Amino acid sequence: MDFLDTQHGGNAAPWRPVFSGDDTSLTKSQARSWALVLDSRSIPCCIEADGAEWLLLVPENLLESARRELCLFEDANQGWPPAPLATRQLVENTLPTMSVLILLATFHNLTLIGISLPERGIVDLYELGAAHAASIRNGQWWQCVTALTLHAGPVHLLGNLTIGGAFIILLCRELGSGLAWSLLLASGTLGNLINAWAESPDHRSVGASTAVFGAVGILAAISTVRYRHHLQRRWLVPVAAGVALLAILGTEGKNTDLGAHLFGFCFGLFFGIVTEFLVGKYGRPGGVLNALLALMTAVIVGAAWWCAIVFG
Repeated sequence: MDFLDTQHGGNAAPWRPVFSGDDTSLTKSQARSWALVLDSRSIPCCIEADGAEWLLLVPENLLESARRELCLFEDANQGWPPAPLATRQLVENTLPTMSVLILLATFHNLTLIGISLPERGIVDLYELGAAHAASIRNGQWWQCVTALTLHAGPVHLLGNLTIGGAFIILLCRELGSGLAWSLLLASGTLGNLINAWAESPDHRSVGASTAVFGAVGILAAISTVRYRHHLQRRWLVPVAAGVALLAILGTEGKNTDLGAHLFGFCFGLFFGIVTEFLVGKYGRPGGVLNALLALMTAVIVGAAWWCAIVFG
């Protein structure tokens, strides 16, 4: 291949390929990228086609400067962009998740008709299980849990089952049912606990919304941590999206408990960050551990309601 001896005036230096030998030919993309680098450093250059490959040429008297700038550029960008992450296969557990949501709806019907207990008569589950700030401050911790299983009415329940159910199903498929439900319970419980101390003593609240916004926070944190290198300066976009959802869905209605939603979301962010780092390092929990986490979650909810009935 003959070198292109382009002259810009009688005594101008000939133009030569930046690299010789096996490194002379480049792909079109690489030639354009390097040309932009040299242009940013005020080094004149041009690109010439060489069959299916390309040549990047500079004036001979600037050859060493061009090579130095390109070497510095390649050293600074070594390993970038990072290789695409391996796709994590979702767990197929939609049916079990839907079953839990249906169970939650069924329990709501029980709270409407009440249940009869020996020596207690008809028990008002709504009254026993609602999160009452003064009671929680006085040690009735179980209300932080039981309030997550209660709803103010059919519209409240339907909203949590439809909008919230979509996030919960996605989270369960992402992490596995046991881990997902345990994190949801932790986010919702701690959200109600902190909210009880932030609100006035006579504050009362019910609903799974605190756990639902915990799911939003967990999913946002998972995306932020997993794609932190690929998002470059936009790594906070998933969290911003979660905050937007909190603003849109978590502040509507005069009876909306914004504090509980906010605290649930914040705890979800925390648990999501920790979980994604651990899952990324060790993988998702196996079948046995997942089952134990699911059992633990169910036991905690059952124990909370037992405490509410016995000590409430």
